[in-house]
Amino acid sequence: MNARRLQDTALRYFLEVARCGSIAEAAANLHVAGSAISRQISSLEESLATPLFERHARGMTLNAAGELLAAHARRAAMDAERTLHDIAALQGLQTGLVRIASSEGVAAQLLPQCIAQFRRQHQGVHFQLDVLAPRQITMLLLSGQIDIGIKFTQAADKDIKVLFRRDAPVMALAAPGHPATRTRRISLKSLLAHPLALPGPDTTVRQMLDVACSAQNLDLRPVLTSNHMNSLHQFALSGAGVTVSAELSARHLIEQGLLQANLIQERVLLGRQIEVQALAGRRLPPIVRSFVDFLTPWLETSA
Repeated sequence: MNARRLQDTALRYFLEVARCGSIAEAAANLHVAGSAISRQISSLEESLATPLFERHARGMTLNAAGELLAAHARRAAMDAERTLHDIAALQGLQTGLVRIASSEGVAAQLLPQCIAQFRRQHQGVHFQLDVLAPRQITMLLLSGQIDIGIKFTQAADKDIKVLFRRDAPVMALAAPGHPATRTRRISLKSLLAHPLALPGPDTTVRQMLDVACSAQNLDLRPVLTSNHMNSLHQFALSGAGVTVSAELSARHLIEQGLLQANLIQERVLLGRQIEVQALAGRRLPPIVRSFVDFLTPWLETSA
């Protein structure tokens, strides 16, 4: 059974308009007439005796009342999905969908391998994996569009429950024999003396480096900036310079002896953590909880 069968039609239409900001786009996504969606929203507003949207020439945005109803509707949608999973569990069915959003450092190697191993025991389980910036992961959790988020962080997020956490300091990565690998630890000033390949400003690594450099009046000018981690690793593999990441992000290259990881001697960079997160107050479906339990040892030994 589809979880939509357990959800009120008006709330489903309302949520889609809230997400799209347009009745026409919501109608196209839901494959229903726009007039049907308009009637359902009008009925909701009449029942509640208040408008739910601000109408603009370019679309519709939720007002304060709409935001409250949207939060309720998202909880109802998640409850419907959880109920179906619970019923399937009672019937002994190992099925379901696990929706994950992750930082690239975890998604590149560790997560696909973990998912493959998990599915050997639960072949009826399907996965959806989106690779996103930390801020986007939080937004998807809060909107109920994913079950768990896996990201690097340095501060607590409101309305987010942490299911797993461990330290994941920022490391300097370079090819063996590169001058940056001569000592087990490298100062921030010494790191900046080498050509650097860095991720973009929407990542925690770059934000922490920017803060650390600003505090010491150091000029951070990477020779390569990329949102593709493999490109950063390949730059370091060439011997042309240094990149930075958590050790787990390059674990396969380190184990093969192709890269060497050294701690950066800077307190703010040593304080980064990796977390598995869920929406606070939400009871996860059994199959999602099982996957989190399965994933945790992988992170404990790899971060």
